[in-house]
Amino acid sequence: MAAQPNRRAVIKNIVAGTASLGAVGALGAFAPAENLVNDAALKNNINHSVCRWCYNDISLDQLCAAAKSIGIKGIDLVGPQEWPTLKKYGLDSPMCNGAEINLTDGFNDPKFHATLLKNYSAMIPLVAKAGYRNLICFSGSRRGLDDATGITNCVQGLQPLMALAEKHNVVLVMELLNSKVNHPDYQCDHTAWGVALAKKLGSEHFKLLYDIYHMQIDEGDVIRTLTDNHAYIAHYHTGGVPGRNEIDDTQELYYPAIMRAIKATGFKGYVAQEFIPKQPDKLASLRKAVQLCDI
Repeated sequence: MAAQPNRRAVIKNIVAGTASLGAVGALGAFAPAENLVNDAALKNNINHSVCRWCYNDISLDQLCAAAKSIGIKGIDLVGPQEWPTLKKYGLDSPMCNGAEINLTDGFNDPKFHATLLKNYSAMIPLVAKAGYRNLICFSGSRRGLDDATGITNCVQGLQPLMALAEKHNVVLVMELLNSKVNHPDYQCDHTAWGVALAKKLGSEHFKLLYDIYHMQIDEGDVIRTLTDNHAYIAHYHTGGVPGRNEIDDTQELYYPAIMRAIKATGFKGYVAQEFIPKQPDKLASLRKAVQLCDI
């Protein structure tokens, strides 16, 4: 979708060490943080987070203040440069990034292994030192690889990092992305492939990021799939289908039922909102989404 390159650009900037802390946003699209109603009295059955890249129109400080008022506990997809801002607001970083090359050059291609080993070896201790746990990673594009070869290559690239991840109590979390709409040729595009990789690695320090939006597009059967494979899932992302917009009644998924299914698995991690708001008051859309998921 047209909005997806924004995330690619953010990741590229973070890896390059040039990501800013966020520009001051258009006031017409975002309510000032001091005017937000405090909705922090949530049920605490779900740990709520929000993805930074979806709100790049406002500063990270504004997003953190809004998150606190809504009852959100963390901000996803930020790197070391931005962690001090999260700490200032008492917010977690439930899914860290900054070690990946990009979404297409990943662990399934041996020519990237040396760079990835260097990047992740440096980042894992930083994540642990900051008091965080999850660090995102990507399979990369197939480029003609069959499923079995892609898994073999990922094991080869990831295995040398498992001891370091275990030492620092960090989990490398590979995101499931759709290859039908947003990420053509991405290899980790079905839950079964990601689970097969996790089983080959055989480590509690490698798990999956189950992106509900992406997996609805590529495989559907969301509740059955996450229920059957919850042992391999460390984190969830939301998004309305089609379009990755609000998760309200304009789209095809019913998120309260999905959240109840996640809770029923005993999941104690985070669910992060990762939709692109279409409504003029984007923070109101975020608040509504959190309340919808707060089962």
